[in-house]
Amino acid sequence: MQAVVLAGGEGSRLRPLTRNRPKALIPVANRPIIEYVIEALTEAGVRDITVVVGYRKEQVIHRLADLPVSVNVAVQEKQLGVADALRAAEEHVSGRFLLLPGDNVITAAALRPLCDGGSALLTTPHSRPTDFGVVQTHEGFVREITEKPEVAESFTVSTGVFSLDPSVFRYYESGLEFPNIINRMIADGTKVRAHRIAGGWSDAVFAWELLALNRSLLKKTAPLCAGTLSRSATVSGRVSVGRGTEILPGTVITGPAIIGANCTIGPNACISPGTAIGSGVTIGPFSHVSRSIVMDDVTVGSHSSVRESVIGEGCRLADHTAAVCGEYATHIRGRHVSGLFGTIMGDRVDTAPFTVLKGAVVGNNVAVETGGRTITGAVPDQTVVM
Repeated sequence: MQAVVLAGGEGSRLRPLTRNRPKALIPVANRPIIEYVIEALTEAGVRDITVVVGYRKEQVIHRLADLPVSVNVAVQEKQLGVADALRAAEEHVSGRFLLLPGDNVITAAALRPLCDGGSALLTTPHSRPTDFGVVQTHEGFVREITEKPEVAESFTVSTGVFSLDPSVFRYYESGLEFPNIINRMIADGTKVRAHRIAGGWSDAVFAWELLALNRSLLKKTAPLCAGTLSRSATVSGRVSVGRGTEILPGTVITGPAIIGANCTIGPNACISPGTAIGSGVTIGPFSHVSRSIVMDDVTVGSHSSVRESVIGEGCRLADHTAAVCGEYATHIRGRHVSGLFGTIMGDRVDTAPFTVLKGAVVGNNVAVETGGRTITGAVPDQTVVM
């Protein structure tokens, strides 16, 4: 069994996080999403894996080189959709294969039913079917897939995970969306089994949905302390602390939580459950981080509070910065969407002391130069907030 993993897209609905990295490389529970995909494939017994790269392809190729399993790489020169991405991998496909997104989390248990038998699709119920391909089935087989319809006829959606054979390439046509390729195959008499799953697959469509995915994956954290823990610090639950990290006196960490390498936490800091902190991070004295993703090389000043937030690489949050839950609403691709979170922050953002972020999406390289401000809504890349 072979596999083709599609990791060539940007993930534009997750901006500003994907301005500097593809969605497949966003860290969740301190691992890029694509690593969970490759791990699930190998656990399911699939070793012949091709990854299609495109957007910021050098980053993906570099990361793949660090994996314990060898993969083939195919390049999609322009981001022209799933069908074009699959076609880029055609020379690597010689028999039946799994096709799956590199930016969705999948488990080996969910994949195994597709490793035997003919053409098939993993489907799952979803409360927002119009964000996905909506699947119509009949007697256990796919009848039709409608990509992101205005009105959904069911709550059953495509996970984008297929079992196919090389005959799919005969249906390729420039500009044709992949669900329509599957629909043409079905019209020609190909039986595509609909294998329905109720768990084992997750897709963060919008940036704030990464937080729920992070909490789910952190439940599997293996307790580890490779750093230095002060005698007066308290660590409980499933907590992983990386090499070179110092947990200073009076700090309290409650799992599930993960802290990367070479961090400094505290003194008297608090890390609450559902938090993933990358490498090279400093959390200042008397600061609190809860249910958040903090990427590499971030500094959080003293007496700060970060809740329900995603903080991009290299951000510097000054003393007394607070990220508190607020509602964020916008239109993406003509649709109204909303979320409840503290902040979604791009890379290299600087805040002034006493900044409050409430339901704020802050772009990359933003500088908040005046303290005592409450920031809500969207702040574009490169903005200076006076």
